Amino acid sequence: MSDVVTAAVDALNARLDGTGFDGIAKFVIMDEGSIIIDNDGARASKDMAGDHEADVTLTADTDTFQQIIEGDLNPTTAFMSGRMKIDGDMGAAMRLGGVLS
Repeated sequence: MSDVVTAAVDALNARLDGTGFDGIAKFVIMDEGSIIIDNDGARASKDMAGDHEADVTLTADTDTFQQIIEGDLNPTTAFMSGRMKIDGDMGAAMRLGGVLS
């Protein structure tokens, strides 16, 4: 597992504060791996290809994802500018936006 994924899992779990996420979301960080967020919190996907089934999948490069996690880039702005791709349930993506902002 990459250092980027490990740091992101830690940051996401801190933001979730033990509450989990209503649904299943997957972050695919290109060239690093993937993260699953669900009712149990955030964890690195054991499947490096990111084939874990999810309600919504968010895909971004490492720089974009790190900027979102660090609070330097709004997730909506990342999506609208084409820096992040979203596939699946947009309602779940919007709920997840609250965790990322």
